[in-house]
Order: sequence, then C-alpha cells, then structure tokens
Amino acid sequence: MSTAPTLNGQVIGQAHYATRALLEQAVAPLGVSFGQVLILNVLAASAIERTGLVHRITSTLKVDEPAVHTLITQLVEADLAQVGDRTPAGAREPQLWLTDTGHAVQGRISDAVAGITARLYADIPADETSAAARVLTLVTQRANAELAAIPAAPVAQK
Repeated sequence: MSTAPTLNGQVIGQAHYATRALLEQAVAPLGVSFGQVLILNVLAASAIERTGLVHRITSTLKVDEPAVHTLITQLVEADLAQVGDRTPAGAREPQLWLTDTGHAVQGRISDAVAGITARLYADIPADETSAAARVLTLVTQRANAELAAIPAAPVAQK
C-alpha cells in the first residue's frame, strides 16, 4: 500500500516543471519561449504600459528586469508585439499590444494550453481541483510575502 505524497515545494515543483515541459513542447513550433508565452497572454487581455508588463512578468517568473526587457524586444522584433503608436494621450509611457500575428500565435498557445489542461485534469473531481487551487494560491501569496520582506541586495558601485 502506497501512501499519499506530502504536499511540499518538491511535489508542486515537479507538477509545474512537467506541465511546463508539455507547454514548451507544444509551443516550440511557434518559436516562442515560456517567458514569451506569459507576455503574449498578458497582452492578449489588453494593451499595457511597459513598466506594468515588466513588473507583472518579473513578479511571476522571479527574474530580473533586463531578462523581461529582452523577452519584450524579441517579441517586438518577431512582429508579435508592437509598442507606441496606439498609446492613449496622457499615458505615462508607450503601451505594448499584440500585432495581428501576435494574436494568431497567442490563439494557438491558448488552444495548446486548453488541450493540455483537458488531458491532465480530465478525471480529477472539481472539488479537489478547487481545493488545490485555493491551497496553491495561498502558498504563492505567502512565498511572495516572504520574498518581499527580504531586503534587496545593494547595487555594486562602479
């Protein structure tokens, strides 16, 4: 008789990395990375100022700002995102949004995610997935709060 696994960071991480690997395999033919997928998903919802987008992705992926700026530049250069000329008057900075090509690619990503989700969660009862979502959301909030409480490392002076 096997015992149920203990819910901890290792179990959560294994689920994340296995699911992420499936997504990365599904989007590889589209020429986009995992970080770019997250940005495309944000831009699919609405245009956003670069600062807001950078903050959202750094806080999600736990990466530094230059890494996110690189991802954004790659998406603009690939004609999946655009910046500037549709920014509303009075905006603090130029906004980014999806191009027509970006919308098409993001639609294919969304379809891939829906397929992966349907396969992986198909026979799991709704009450169990709801409980898991509540627990993981709480764990994420607590971890983010602890990260926010850690003093930032001083920037080295040149």
